[in-house]
Amino acid sequence: MKNYLFAALAVAVLSFTALLPAPALAQAAGNPDAVDLPPFFAETFLNFPEDAASAKKGGKRLLLYFGQDGCPYCKTLLETNFTQKAIVDKTKAKFVAIGLNVWGDRETVWFDGVTRKEKDLAKHLKVQFTPTILLLDEKGTTIARINGYYPPHRFSAALDYSAQRLEAKIGFAEHMQAVPATGARATLTDEPFFLKAAAGQPLDLRRKPGGKPLAVLFETTHCAPCDELHDEGFKRDNTLAALKQFDVARFSLSDREAIVTPDGKQSSAKAWAKSLKIAYTPSVVFFDNAGKEVFRLETYLRPFHFASSFEYVGSGAYRKEPEFQRFLQNKAEHMKGQGEKLELWK
Repeated sequence: MKNYLFAALAVAVLSFTALLPAPALAQAAGNPDAVDLPPFFAETFLNFPEDAASAKKGGKRLLLYFGQDGCPYCKTLLETNFTQKAIVDKTKAKFVAIGLNVWGDRETVWFDGVTRKEKDLAKHLKVQFTPTILLLDEKGTTIARINGYYPPHRFSAALDYSAQRLEAKIGFAEHMQAVPATGARATLTDEPFFLKAAAGQPLDLRRKPGGKPLAVLFETTHCAPCDELHDEGFKRDNTLAALKQFDVARFSLSDREAIVTPDGKQSSAKAWAKSLKIAYTPSVVFFDNAGKEVFRLETYLRPFHFASSFEYVGSGAYRKEPEFQRFLQNKAEHMKGQGEKLELWK
């Protein structure tokens, strides 16, 4: 059994996001926070140039999974997506899948020849979420990055991008925008706090001196996670309180509405989303009160993490603490000290 075992508090709260130094792993049997890798994941010496060369001989490519124990999104990915026969068969046929621990101390060798510990490699590759999956070509170039949890039909489509060698034909963001969603509402859900354009004018997202930071939500119709975000995330009191610190705009990825972007450019919502390389819905891009992007979410989130992301930016914590995961850890410690109960998946 392949387990990544983490310190109790860290694994209790950090369901996604950035890595940073952590306590050494403790090999404790029966850890309820342990996340088991699927049996078809490869065990290698983590010398990735050698792994890529070996995969190429079999007509395969590398799939690198970055995860951590105690992460419900990792658990859902591994236990839901990687238990569906079509995904399992595709992964086994087209990829050499290798699991990495964002807190880990195993030595790795990357394509630049540098030896790094797992946690340092994850930082080098700018892994900001768990799970994160990198799909590499034969030379070690990341041709697609899957940030956070993708539901099975979208995850399968993401794998197809690499398995079918589509990178020479279409960008990953464009490929994912074409993936249909099922079982969700056919219309977008409005919220009373969404910015509205003045009659006959484009929505102007430029920031004013002393004004609020901006959160921009990108959605599509037929998007079940988008529906859940409105039905649950936007209904929580702590989320609504955090939202008051922001101007909040919402666009569909297909929206041709004229806008003025935070940097003052004339564009359309669709063109702007493409320039931002939005590949998944819902996504939230955060801009400071000067109009500079400072953080983004490109993943399926439960309410605790969704609200925390607004707190992270709205409080200005990101300026002093560039690692969102550290912010969450500190928040968890504070809540624990106050006797508050953490609910990661409710």
